[in-house]
Amino acid sequence: MPLSDLAIRNAKAREKAYKLGDGRGLYLLVEPNGSKLWRLKYRFAQRDRKLSLGAYPEVPLGLARERQLEARRLIDRGVDPLEEKKQDKRAARLASANSFEAVGREWYLKFSATWAASHSSKVLLRLENNLYPWLGSRPISGLEADEILETLRRIEARGALETAHRCLAYCGQIFRYAIATGRARRNPAADLRGSLPPARGKHLASITNPEGIAELLRAMHGYHGSERTRCALRLAPLTFVRPGELRRAEWSEVDFPAAEWRISGDKMKMQQDHLIPLSRQALEILRELHALTGGSRYLFHCERTKARPMSENTVNAALRRLGYTGDEMTGHGFRAMARTVLDEVLGYRVEWIEHQLAHAVKDPNGRAYNRTAFLAGRKEMMQGWADYLDRLRSRTPVATVTTQAA
Repeated sequence: MPLSDLAIRNAKAREKAYKLGDGRGLYLLVEPNGSKLWRLKYRFAQRDRKLSLGAYPEVPLGLARERQLEARRLIDRGVDPLEEKKQDKRAARLASANSFEAVGREWYLKFSATWAASHSSKVLLRLENNLYPWLGSRPISGLEADEILETLRRIEARGALETAHRCLAYCGQIFRYAIATGRARRNPAADLRGSLPPARGKHLASITNPEGIAELLRAMHGYHGSERTRCALRLAPLTFVRPGELRRAEWSEVDFPAAEWRISGDKMKMQQDHLIPLSRQALEILRELHALTGGSRYLFHCERTKARPMSENTVNAALRRLGYTGDEMTGHGFRAMARTVLDEVLGYRVEWIEHQLAHAVKDPNGRAYNRTAFLAGRKEMMQGWADYLDRLRSRTPVATVTTQAA
Protein backbone atom coordinates (compact mmCIF):
# COMPACT_ATOMS: atom_id res chain seq x y z
CA MET A 1 0.00 0.00 0.00
CA PRO A 2 1.47 3.39 -1.01
CA LEU A 3 2.57 5.79 1.70
CA SER A 4 0.80 9.01 2.61
CA ASP A 5 2.15 12.23 4.13
CA LEU A 6 0.07 11.57 7.24
CA ALA A 7 1.53 8.09 7.69
CA ILE A 8 5.05 9.46 7.27
CA ARG A 9 4.52 12.26 9.80
CA ASN A 10 3.03 9.84 12.32
CA ALA A 11 5.85 7.29 12.00
CA LYS A 12 7.55 7.12 15.41
CA ALA A 13 11.06 5.97 16.24
CA ARG A 14 11.45 2.47 17.64
CA GLU A 15 14.22 0.61 19.36
CA LYS A 16 15.37 -0.72 15.99
CA ALA A 17 15.23 0.80 12.52
CA TYR A 18 12.27 -0.20 10.38
CA LYS A 19 10.96 0.36 6.84
CA LEU A 20 7.76 1.84 5.43
CA GLY A 21 7.34 0.73 1.80
CA ASP A 22 5.84 2.87 -0.96
CA GLY A 23 6.14 0.45 -3.90
CA ARG A 24 8.59 -0.36 -6.72
CA GLY A 25 11.51 -0.53 -4.29
CA LEU A 26 10.98 2.89 -2.71
CA TYR A 27 10.79 2.91 1.08
CA LEU A 28 11.25 5.16 4.09
CA LEU A 29 13.81 4.01 6.67
CA VAL A 30 12.90 5.22 10.18
CA GLU A 31 15.98 5.26 12.41
CA PRO A 32 16.00 4.84 16.21
CA ASN A 33 17.05 8.50 16.54
CA GLY A 34 13.94 9.61 14.61
CA SER A 35 15.64 10.30 11.27
CA LYS A 36 13.54 9.38 8.23
CA LEU A 37 15.58 8.48 5.15
CA TRP A 38 14.41 7.66 1.63
CA ARG A 39 15.93 4.58 0.03
CA LEU A 40 15.45 2.82 -3.30
CA LYS A 41 16.13 -0.89 -3.55
CA TYR A 42 16.77 -2.21 -7.08
CA ARG A 43 18.72 -4.84 -8.98
CA PHE A 44 21.39 -4.03 -11.50
CA ALA A 45 23.75 -6.46 -13.22
CA GLN A 46 22.23 -9.27 -11.17
CA ARG A 47 23.10 -7.54 -7.90
CA ASP A 48 20.91 -5.94 -5.22
CA ARG A 49 21.64 -2.26 -4.83
CA LYS A 50 20.46 0.55 -2.53
CA LEU A 51 20.30 4.21 -3.50
CA SER A 52 19.88 7.10 -1.05
CA LEU A 53 17.28 9.64 -2.21
CA GLY A 54 17.48 12.14 0.65
CA ALA A 55 15.88 12.70 4.05
CA TYR A 56 12.33 13.56 5.01
CA PRO A 57 11.01 16.29 5.38
CA GLU A 58 13.70 18.02 3.24
CA VAL A 59 12.69 15.57 0.51
CA PRO A 60 8.88 15.21 0.67
CA LEU A 61 6.98 12.17 -0.61
CA GLY A 62 6.31 13.61 -4.06
CA LEU A 63 9.96 14.49 -4.69
CA ALA A 64 11.08 11.06 -3.46
CA ARG A 65 8.78 9.44 -6.03
CA GLU A 66 10.17 11.70 -8.79
CA ARG A 67 13.70 10.64 -7.90
CA GLN A 68 12.61 7.01 -7.95
CA LEU A 69 11.26 7.46 -11.50
CA GLU A 70 14.50 9.13 -12.62
CA ALA A 71 16.49 6.22 -11.21
CA ARG A 72 14.24 3.70 -12.96
CA ARG A 73 14.73 5.51 -16.28
CA LEU A 74 18.51 5.22 -15.85
CA ILE A 75 18.18 1.50 -15.13
CA ASP A 76 16.05 1.05 -18.26
CA ARG A 77 18.87 2.69 -20.26
CA GLY A 78 21.44 0.34 -18.73
CA VAL A 79 22.92 2.92 -16.34
CA ASP A 80 23.41 2.14 -12.66
CA PRO A 81 21.87 5.06 -10.66
CA LEU A 82 24.34 4.51 -7.80
CA GLU A 83 27.36 4.84 -10.12
CA GLU A 84 25.75 7.84 -11.80
CA LYS A 85 25.40 9.52 -8.40
CA LYS A 86 29.06 8.83 -7.59
CA GLN A 87 30.10 10.35 -10.91
CA ASP A 88 27.98 13.44 -10.21
CA LYS A 89 29.67 13.85 -6.83
CA ARG A 90 33.09 13.51 -8.39
CA ALA A 91 32.18 16.11 -11.02
CA ALA A 92 30.88 18.46 -8.32
CA ARG A 93 34.08 18.10 -6.32
CA LEU A 94 36.17 18.72 -9.43
CA ALA A 95 34.07 21.74 -10.37
CA SER A 96 34.47 23.11 -6.84
CA ALA A 97 38.24 22.61 -6.94
CA ASN A 98 38.37 24.29 -10.35
CA SER A 99 36.01 27.15 -9.57
CA PHE A 100 37.19 30.69 -10.19
CA GLU A 101 37.47 31.29 -6.46
CA ALA A 102 39.37 28.05 -5.78
CA VAL A 103 41.90 28.78 -8.54
CA GLY A 104 42.05 32.43 -7.50
CA ARG A 105 42.87 31.55 -3.91
CA GLU A 106 45.49 29.07 -5.06
CA TRP A 107 47.05 31.75 -7.29
CA TYR A 108 46.98 34.22 -4.39
CA LEU A 109 48.66 31.82 -1.96
CA LYS A 110 51.36 30.97 -4.49
CA PHE A 111 52.33 34.54 -5.35
CA SER A 112 51.40 36.66 -2.32
CA ALA A 113 54.38 35.31 -0.39
CA THR A 114 56.58 37.69 -2.40
CA TRP A 115 54.31 40.74 -1.87
CA ALA A 116 54.37 43.34 0.87
CA ALA A 117 51.77 42.68 3.57
CA SER A 118 49.83 45.85 2.75
CA HIS A 119 49.64 44.99 -0.95
CA SER A 120 48.73 41.38 -0.20
CA SER A 121 45.80 42.36 2.02
CA LYS A 122 44.49 44.85 -0.55
CA VAL A 123 44.53 42.25 -3.33
CA LEU A 124 42.66 39.73 -1.18
CA LEU A 125 40.02 42.28 -0.17
CA ARG A 126 39.44 43.31 -3.78
CA LEU A 127 39.01 39.67 -4.82
CA GLU A 128 36.67 38.86 -1.95
CA ASN A 129 34.57 42.02 -2.23
CA ASN A 130 34.41 42.50 -5.99
CA LEU A 131 34.93 39.21 -7.84
CA TYR A 132 34.23 36.12 -5.73
CA PRO A 133 30.60 36.99 -4.81
CA TRP A 134 29.62 36.91 -8.50
CA LEU A 135 32.22 34.75 -10.24
CA GLY A 136 33.62 32.63 -7.43
CA SER A 137 31.41 29.55 -7.79
CA ARG A 138 31.65 29.39 -11.58
CA PRO A 139 33.95 26.73 -13.10
CA ILE A 140 36.92 28.70 -14.37
CA SER A 141 36.98 26.83 -17.67
CA GLY A 142 33.39 27.87 -18.36
CA LEU A 143 33.66 31.58 -17.65
CA GLU A 144 33.19 33.87 -20.63
CA ALA A 145 34.23 37.46 -21.23
CA ASP A 146 30.67 38.82 -20.98
CA GLU A 147 30.29 37.42 -17.44
CA ILE A 148 33.52 39.02 -16.33
CA LEU A 149 32.58 42.33 -17.97
CA GLU A 150 29.20 42.34 -16.22
CA THR A 151 30.99 42.04 -12.88
CA LEU A 152 33.46 44.79 -13.80
CA ARG A 153 30.59 47.06 -14.86
CA ARG A 154 29.08 46.57 -11.42
CA ILE A 155 32.31 47.88 -9.88
CA GLU A 156 32.49 50.74 -12.38
CA ALA A 157 28.87 51.73 -11.65
CA ARG A 158 29.70 52.58 -8.06
CA GLY A 159 32.49 54.91 -9.22
CA ALA A 160 35.43 52.61 -8.45
CA LEU A 161 36.94 52.65 -11.93
CA GLU A 162 40.51 52.11 -10.75
CA THR A 163 39.37 49.07 -8.74
CA ALA A 164 37.62 47.72 -11.84
CA HIS A 165 40.88 47.97 -13.79
CA ARG A 166 42.79 46.23 -11.01
CA CYS A 167 40.20 43.45 -10.83
CA LEU A 168 40.46 42.92 -14.58
CA ALA A 169 44.22 42.58 -14.18
CA TYR A 170 43.72 40.04 -11.39
CA CYS A 171 41.34 38.05 -13.60
CA GLY A 172 43.96 37.92 -16.32
CA GLN A 173 46.61 36.66 -13.92
CA ILE A 174 44.28 34.04 -12.43
CA PHE A 175 43.32 32.76 -15.88
CA ARG A 176 46.95 32.58 -16.96
CA TYR A 177 47.67 30.56 -13.84
CA ALA A 178 44.68 28.30 -14.62
CA ILE A 179 46.02 27.72 -18.14
CA ALA A 180 49.47 26.93 -16.80
CA THR A 181 48.02 24.39 -14.35
CA GLY A 182 45.78 22.73 -16.94
CA ARG A 183 42.41 24.00 -15.69
CA ALA A 184 41.56 26.41 -18.47
CA ARG A 185 42.37 26.62 -22.16
CA ARG A 186 42.05 30.33 -22.78
CA ASN A 187 42.04 33.68 -21.00
CA PRO A 188 38.73 35.49 -21.63
CA ALA A 189 39.95 38.48 -19.63
CA ALA A 190 42.31 39.25 -22.52
CA ASP A 191 39.26 39.87 -24.72
CA LEU A 192 38.23 42.74 -22.43
CA ARG A 193 41.20 44.95 -23.18
CA GLY A 194 39.81 48.43 -23.85
CA SER A 195 36.36 47.59 -22.49
CA LEU A 196 36.72 49.92 -19.50
CA PRO A 197 37.21 53.68 -19.67
CA PRO A 198 40.79 54.66 -18.81
CA ALA A 199 41.33 55.22 -15.10
CA ARG A 200 42.77 58.58 -14.23
CA GLY A 201 45.90 57.84 -12.26
CA LYS A 202 46.19 59.66 -8.95
CA HIS A 203 49.79 60.59 -8.26
CA LEU A 204 50.87 61.45 -4.74
CA ALA A 205 51.61 65.15 -4.50
CA SER A 206 55.22 66.26 -4.70
CA ILE A 207 57.30 69.38 -5.21
CA THR A 208 59.91 68.93 -7.94
CA ASN A 209 60.98 72.42 -8.99
CA PRO A 210 64.18 73.73 -7.27
CA GLU A 211 62.58 76.95 -6.00
CA GLY A 212 59.71 75.06 -4.38
CA ILE A 213 62.10 72.48 -2.90
CA ALA A 214 64.27 75.23 -1.39
CA GLU A 215 61.25 76.84 0.27
CA LEU A 216 60.07 73.47 1.60
CA LEU A 217 63.50 72.63 3.04
CA ARG A 218 63.68 75.95 4.87
CA ALA A 219 60.20 75.42 6.27
CA MET A 220 61.07 71.93 7.49
CA HIS A 221 64.30 73.06 9.16
CA GLY A 222 62.30 75.73 10.97
CA TYR A 223 59.62 73.30 12.14
CA HIS A 224 58.48 73.98 15.72
CA GLY A 225 57.19 70.82 17.29
CA SER A 226 58.42 67.43 18.40
CA GLU A 227 62.15 67.03 17.81
CA ARG A 228 61.52 63.47 16.59
CA THR A 229 59.12 64.77 13.96
CA ARG A 230 61.56 67.51 12.95
CA CYS A 231 64.28 64.90 12.47
CA ALA A 232 61.92 62.73 10.41
CA LEU A 233 61.08 65.72 8.19
CA ARG A 234 64.77 66.48 7.61
CA LEU A 235 65.74 62.83 7.04
CA ALA A 236 62.90 62.07 4.61
CA PRO A 237 64.32 63.98 1.59
CA LEU A 238 67.88 62.76 2.29
CA THR A 239 66.90 59.07 2.15
CA PHE A 240 63.67 59.22 0.09
CA VAL A 241 62.47 55.88 1.42
CA ARG A 242 58.77 55.06 1.61
CA PRO A 243 56.97 56.63 4.61
CA GLY A 244 56.38 53.23 6.19
CA GLU A 245 60.06 52.35 5.92
CA LEU A 246 61.04 55.64 7.55
CA ARG A 247 58.68 55.49 10.51
CA ARG A 248 59.53 51.83 11.24
CA ALA A 249 63.30 52.36 11.05
CA GLU A 250 65.21 50.65 13.88
CA TRP A 251 68.54 51.56 15.42
CA SER A 252 69.80 48.02 14.84
CA GLU A 253 69.58 48.73 11.09
CA VAL A 254 71.86 51.77 11.21
CA ASP A 255 75.61 51.20 10.83
CA PHE A 256 77.29 54.51 11.76
CA PRO A 257 80.89 53.48 10.91
CA ALA A 258 79.85 52.18 7.47
CA ALA A 259 77.43 55.09 6.95
CA GLU A 260 74.69 52.68 5.88
CA TRP A 261 71.09 51.91 6.75
CA ARG A 262 70.07 48.35 5.90
CA ILE A 263 66.36 47.49 5.81
CA SER A 264 65.34 43.82 5.85
CA GLY A 265 63.16 42.52 3.04
CA ASP A 266 60.14 41.84 5.25
CA LYS A 267 59.68 45.61 5.61
CA MET A 268 60.07 46.37 1.91
CA LYS A 269 57.40 46.48 -0.76
CA MET A 270 59.42 44.20 -3.04
CA GLN A 271 60.33 41.88 -0.14
CA GLN A 272 64.05 42.36 -0.81
CA ASP A 273 66.73 43.73 1.53
CA HIS A 274 67.52 47.36 0.82
CA LEU A 275 70.65 49.42 1.54
CA ILE A 276 70.62 53.21 1.92
CA PRO A 277 74.04 54.93 1.84
CA LEU A 278 73.96 57.70 4.45
CA SER A 279 75.34 61.12 3.58
CA ARG A 280 77.20 63.27 6.10
CA GLN A 281 74.03 65.31 6.56
CA ALA A 282 71.91 62.21 7.22
CA LEU A 283 74.44 60.91 9.76
CA GLU A 284 74.40 64.27 11.55
CA ILE A 285 70.63 64.10 11.92
CA LEU A 286 70.81 60.49 13.12
CA ARG A 287 73.39 61.40 15.79
CA GLU A 288 71.10 64.17 17.02
CA LEU A 289 68.20 61.74 17.08
CA HIS A 290 70.22 59.03 18.83
CA ALA A 291 70.54 61.29 21.87
CA LEU A 292 66.74 61.30 22.08
CA THR A 293 65.67 57.79 21.10
CA GLY A 294 68.87 55.74 21.02
CA GLY A 295 67.72 53.71 24.01
CA SER A 296 64.60 52.45 22.23
CA ARG A 297 64.03 50.08 19.33
CA TYR A 298 62.71 52.62 16.85
CA LEU A 299 64.31 55.83 15.64
CA PHE A 300 60.90 57.45 15.64
CA HIS A 301 58.93 55.79 18.39
CA CYS A 302 55.34 56.63 19.26
CA GLU A 303 54.65 59.52 21.63
CA ARG A 304 52.81 57.24 24.06
CA THR A 305 55.05 54.17 24.02
CA LYS A 306 58.54 53.30 22.84
CA ALA A 307 57.34 49.85 21.81
CA ARG A 308 55.64 51.14 18.65
CA PRO A 309 56.80 53.37 15.79
CA MET A 310 55.28 56.78 15.22
CA SER A 311 51.96 57.10 13.43
CA GLU A 312 51.87 56.82 9.66
CA ASN A 313 50.26 60.28 9.55
CA THR A 314 52.97 62.07 11.53
CA VAL A 315 55.04 63.39 8.61
CA ASN A 316 51.97 64.36 6.58
CA ALA A 317 50.47 66.11 9.60
CA ALA A 318 53.72 68.05 10.09
CA LEU A 319 53.65 69.14 6.43
CA ARG A 320 50.08 70.38 6.95
CA ARG A 321 51.24 72.38 9.99
CA LEU A 322 53.86 73.97 7.76
CA GLY A 323 51.08 75.04 5.40
CA TYR A 324 51.43 72.40 2.67
CA THR A 325 48.14 70.80 1.62
CA GLY A 326 47.73 67.19 0.53
CA ASP A 327 47.57 68.41 -3.07
CA GLU A 328 50.96 70.11 -2.73
CA MET A 329 53.23 67.72 -0.80
CA THR A 330 53.08 64.35 0.96
CA GLY A 331 55.55 62.16 2.83
CA HIS A 332 55.67 59.87 -0.19
CA GLY A 333 56.35 62.87 -2.42
CA PHE A 334 60.01 63.03 -1.40
CA ARG A 335 60.54 59.97 -3.61
CA ALA A 336 59.15 61.69 -6.70
CA MET A 337 61.15 64.79 -5.80
CA ALA A 338 64.41 62.84 -5.71
CA ARG A 339 63.56 60.78 -8.81
CA THR A 340 62.88 63.90 -10.88
CA VAL A 341 65.76 66.11 -9.74
CA LEU A 342 68.44 63.39 -9.68
CA ASP A 343 67.61 62.52 -13.26
CA GLU A 344 66.50 65.75 -14.93
CA VAL A 345 68.57 68.31 -13.01
CA LEU A 346 71.65 66.50 -11.68
CA GLY A 347 71.90 63.90 -14.44
CA TYR A 348 72.70 60.80 -12.39
CA ARG A 349 72.36 57.37 -13.97
CA VAL A 350 68.80 56.10 -14.01
CA GLU A 351 69.93 52.66 -12.78
CA TRP A 352 71.43 54.23 -9.64
CA ILE A 353 68.27 56.23 -8.99
CA GLU A 354 65.87 53.35 -9.55
CA HIS A 355 67.93 51.01 -7.40
CA GLN A 356 68.04 53.57 -4.62
CA LEU A 357 64.25 53.89 -4.85
CA ALA A 358 64.08 50.09 -4.28
CA HIS A 359 62.51 49.57 -7.68
CA ALA A 360 63.18 46.41 -9.67
CA VAL A 361 66.21 47.07 -11.89
CA LYS A 362 67.38 44.54 -14.46
CA ASP A 363 70.54 44.16 -16.47
CA PRO A 364 70.52 43.93 -20.30
CA ASN A 365 69.91 40.17 -20.01
CA GLY A 366 66.77 40.67 -17.96
CA ARG A 367 68.30 39.56 -14.65
CA ALA A 368 67.71 41.59 -11.49
CA TYR A 369 70.80 43.33 -10.14
CA ASN A 370 71.80 42.22 -6.65
CA ARG A 371 71.23 44.44 -3.63
CA THR A 372 74.77 45.87 -3.64
CA ALA A 373 74.65 46.82 -7.32
CA PHE A 374 76.06 50.27 -8.16
CA LEU A 375 76.92 50.75 -4.47
CA ALA A 376 79.86 53.07 -5.09
CA GLY A 377 77.83 55.13 -7.54
CA ARG A 378 74.87 55.24 -5.21
CA LYS A 379 77.03 56.46 -2.33
CA GLU A 380 78.38 59.21 -4.55
CA MET A 381 74.86 60.08 -5.68
CA MET A 382 73.40 60.21 -2.15
CA GLN A 383 76.15 62.54 -0.96
CA GLY A 384 75.77 64.69 -4.07
CA TRP A 385 72.02 64.83 -3.49
CA ALA A 386 72.46 65.93 0.15
CA ASP A 387 74.96 68.62 -0.87
CA TYR A 388 72.56 69.84 -3.55
CA LEU A 389 69.74 70.14 -1.01
CA ASP A 390 72.04 72.10 1.33
CA ARG A 391 72.91 74.54 -1.46
CA LEU A 392 69.25 74.89 -2.35
CA ARG A 393 68.28 75.66 1.23
CA SER A 394 71.06 78.26 1.53
CA ARG A 395 70.14 79.76 -1.85
CA THR A 396 73.67 79.20 -3.19
CA PRO A 397 73.70 78.90 -7.02
CA VAL A 398 73.87 75.27 -8.10
CA ALA A 399 75.13 73.49 -11.18
CA THR A 400 72.33 72.18 -13.31
CA VAL A 401 73.87 69.08 -14.80
CA THR A 402 76.44 66.59 -13.51
CA THR A 403 77.30 63.63 -15.72
CA GLN A 404 78.76 60.42 -14.30
CA ALA A 405 80.81 57.91 -16.19
CA ALA A 406 78.98 54.78 -17.24
